[in-house]
Amino acid sequence: MKPEENRDIFKILVVDDEEHIRRILQFQLEKYGYVVKTAENGEVALRIVHREAPDLIILDLMMPKVNGFEVCRRLRADFQTSHIPIIMLTAKSDLPDKIKGLRDGANDYLIKPYANEELLLRVRNVLEWSQQQKNANPLTGFAGNKAIEKELQRKIENGDSFAFIYIDIDNFKAYNDFYGYQKGDESILFLADIITESVNSLGGADDFVGHIGGDDFVIMTSVDRAEFISRHILDEFDKGSLVLMHEEDIRKGYIEIRNRLGEIKRVPLMSLTIALVVNEGGRLKHFVQVNDIASELKKFGKGMTGSVVVRERRNENKPAEKVEHW
Repeated sequence: MKPEENRDIFKILVVDDEEHIRRILQFQLEKYGYVVKTAENGEVALRIVHREAPDLIILDLMMPKVNGFEVCRRLRADFQTSHIPIIMLTAKSDLPDKIKGLRDGANDYLIKPYANEELLLRVRNVLEWSQQQKNANPLTGFAGNKAIEKELQRKIENGDSFAFIYIDIDNFKAYNDFYGYQKGDESILFLADIITESVNSLGGADDFVGHIGGDDFVIMTSVDRAEFISRHILDEFDKGSLVLMHEEDIRKGYIEIRNRLGEIKRVPLMSLTIALVVNEGGRLKHFVQVNDIASELKKFGKGMTGSVVVRERRNENKPAEKVEHW
């Protein structure tokens, strides 16, 4: 791993009662772009954690006064620090010690003596996992807004050709109000399962799936696969979502809800609007451009009846306003 690969600045706390080990770890990690703080024992470490809020703690197991097991236990018991990943550093390789450390909340182990490459890989892997957990949507586990923006901008900066698929459930709020929040969550998870199955069966290994929040999802895939994936999701949702509604509502084709004025309003059943944005030839320079186009297409699609896929057609021969739907 080269220093320039560490593009995000992360703060790491190294806790070890041996000064030369702290110095070595600090040198190795700072060389690769990390910001490093050190602590000579567990008590100092606990104070620094609350003051500095590190992204990762490398924690020696055997220390006087407060050992690594106890530091780990206290950190996990405090809601302010429970999310910070911990790599246990120890000269012991006994299985009981490893199990106890993992049971107390450690994320990984590093056995002394260690290779520099192993240290850096374990640090990078734990930090990547931690960032994914922070950015993940709590309901579906899909990547959240920050991860979506980061991946989208990465593709743009790399000059990749790709398709951005924005998926939104029509009339979801009315459904959620009428059937209740539990049923609303069920419908979101149902769509998430369809998206997962569709990307696994029709997508590629480098495809990306994200959950913006609520009933809004995104997929980044290749241009040639985008329409097949979109159509499959739409068809599967239209067929399967009927099990989420009462037979009487399905027969009527609408649900009746009361608006703020107390008036009864008929709202169509749930459907999907899928906006498909294609970036080829590097025409889009920022993720905000993609979001703006997708929002415009979504607005257009929601003006149609039933589930639709709308795709922008923008090139020299076709006007920017041209939109196709199925």
